[in-house]
Amino acid sequence: MSSTQQFLPQEIIRRKRDGEELSSEEISFFINGVSNNSVSEGQVAAFAMAICFNDLTMSERIALTCAMRDSGTVIDWDHMNFNAPIVDKHSTGGVGDVTSLMLGPMVASCGAVVPMISGRGLGHTGGTLDKLEAIPGYNVTPNNNVFGEVTKDAGVAIIGQTDNLAPADKRIYAVRDTTATVDNLSLITSSILSKKLAAGLDSLVMDVKVGSGAFMPTYEKSEELAKSIVAVANGAGVKTTAILTDMNQVLASSAGNALEVKEAVEFLTGEYRNPRLYEVTMALCSEMLLLGGLADNTEDARDKLCQALESGKAAESFGKMVAGLGGPEDFMENYLSYLPKAEIVKPVYATESGVVSAMDTRAIGMAVVSMGGGRSVPTDKIDFAVGFEQFIRLGETADSNKPLAVIHARTEEQWQRAAKSLRDAITIGESYQPTPDVYSSFRAEDIAE
Repeated sequence: MSSTQQFLPQEIIRRKRDGEELSSEEISFFINGVSNNSVSEGQVAAFAMAICFNDLTMSERIALTCAMRDSGTVIDWDHMNFNAPIVDKHSTGGVGDVTSLMLGPMVASCGAVVPMISGRGLGHTGGTLDKLEAIPGYNVTPNNNVFGEVTKDAGVAIIGQTDNLAPADKRIYAVRDTTATVDNLSLITSSILSKKLAAGLDSLVMDVKVGSGAFMPTYEKSEELAKSIVAVANGAGVKTTAILTDMNQVLASSAGNALEVKEAVEFLTGEYRNPRLYEVTMALCSEMLLLGGLADNTEDARDKLCQALESGKAAESFGKMVAGLGGPEDFMENYLSYLPKAEIVKPVYATESGVVSAMDTRAIGMAVVSMGGGRSVPTDKIDFAVGFEQFIRLGETADSNKPLAVIHARTEEQWQRAAKSLRDAITIGESYQPTPDVYSSFRAEDIAE
């Protein structure tokens, strides 16, 4: 094959269609074409489908991730003189997964910097940006100078993906979404990591969810994704660990944007800490400190994190971030007066007494979306006030004294629909088989190429 043929998009597609391994140069050429529009939408679709049929080797996955990362701006923090490890965490998404809002300030208070580029809600999962936009004035799209300055001052800044960050991924994902090629492991891995690695990180902790509210359908698939992410990210030069955590029930005590921000503030100030949310957050934070060289072992990491919480440093860091990105200066002191509220707030009870034995967590997430707390289409406007709080947990007894949750709704009709959705999503039985909050972790040394 001549070099001219080799670097035609259709030849690259043909080679992958026929099960051949692509070189890093071929992959870079194709992704450059995606970015500059010399590769057509049809060719992107054919490329994605060829990968679904024949998958990618680990070398190809690394090459694809790096090419997508390099398709736009790769942030270089050298000019900021942080003099601290640059660390981040990413989750595959869940319901009531508000960990980022506590985790960033906690880790920052222990000596790291956390420039976190987050996303919006997708399907049944809530989005970190949507939660933060419940705070009046909070700007999720600052320029790079503001992003850097807030990160340096507060130790953490949580913002959204800009158009010049991994733009090839944005175009490829849009095609995948309409061509039944979303659920390929290689494409999922490169899509997640290309955006994260473009943020100029030293290390990354990946939170891969398991259970009825998880993105991946089975434990085995979640484990496979965790191993793929660890192998690819470390192959791309960023120290990465993946931790498998439970999503068989709502993670926090709330689900809904303003309600989750409220819970995050209460967590940081010590007013209330959901035990499951605490364990998952501490596991992720501890691993971030270990990867960043800021703790000697897990016990040391947890001690430092507890001190960050109890001293008030983590809460102060969150307040600085909010103010630095346009939110109220006194948000931490007066958060209840700033967060939007629904007109109807009342509990929903089970129709029969018994032990909560299972939750369809995905259905609960979709109930929040149906209330307006998420998007059915990208252009939908979010209602930040609606949702659930004070969720019952698996293993607890639902009866006339213990509600399934408290619903925050705009109208009685909306409350009734949400109540039905929640009752349908929760199974009442006689017993409950516990699952761990944190299942396992995968580090570079655990992954054999």
